[in-house]
Amino acid sequence: MQLCKNPREPFTPTKPMRIPVLQGVIDRRILVNFSAEPDVVAKLIPSPFCPKIYREKAVVGICLIRLKHVRPAGFPAWLGISSENGAHRIAVEWAEEDGQTKQGVFIPRRDTSSLLNHLAGQRVFPGRHHRARFLVHEEKGRYQVAFTSDDGTSIALDARKADTFTSKIFPSLSEASRFFEGGAVGFSPSGSDYEGLELRAFSWNIEPLHVSAVQSSFFENEFFFPKDSIQFDNALLMTKIAHEWHSVGRKRSCV
Repeated sequence: MQLCKNPREPFTPTKPMRIPVLQGVIDRRILVNFSAEPDVVAKLIPSPFCPKIYREKAVVGICLIRLKHVRPAGFPAWLGISSENGAHRIAVEWAEEDGQTKQGVFIPRRDTSSLLNHLAGQRVFPGRHHRARFLVHEEKGRYQVAFTSDDGTSIALDARKADTFTSKIFPSLSEASRFFEGGAVGFSPSGSDYEGLELRAFSWNIEPLHVSAVQSSFFENEFFFPKDSIQFDNALLMTKIAHEWHSVGRKRSCV
């Protein structure tokens, strides 16, 4: 099955945004992961991105991340900003000009509680950042995170810390951890191009979550994901992670 129009064609580099190195703390990061049919996912991403296949499935998901003290590298933490953010992600692969196959995520949409992030999207930060109203409640290992965006897109999650990891596609927590650690580079639409950011986490520790309820209007939209083409698989938690964001430049599709 050919999932991409030109799977071996490399990206053509274009002039990147002038994004400084940003640093801060990931106060909380939840990855809500779904398995999906590769041919369905291939229709949602531009060439030459290809779905990254794991055990015959594409992997898509939502990143619900609270950032604190985000500021240009070298500036004091008290000058940084904090925000709740949501990103819909698709695990992908692509070819570089030197022939190497790279991996990361394609991010078709971003949502944020921050007016600054919303205004800076596609100007300073990659991709359009929809303004959203977040409702968050965290207590005794329970995480309830929901938002409704300016265009009506909504997400709701109710999850608890778990002692064991459960997944239909990943055989172990360590295998899932390696898979998602490899997706540190994310590309977002920026005009006709794709702007990339790399997350450089100074530590990497993932815990499993048990999900009692999850809702995503994006993944439940049968125009994008026909019935039975996608199903929830697992959720993972990271907390208190010092990190930096580095620009990896802007790239243009070969077609």
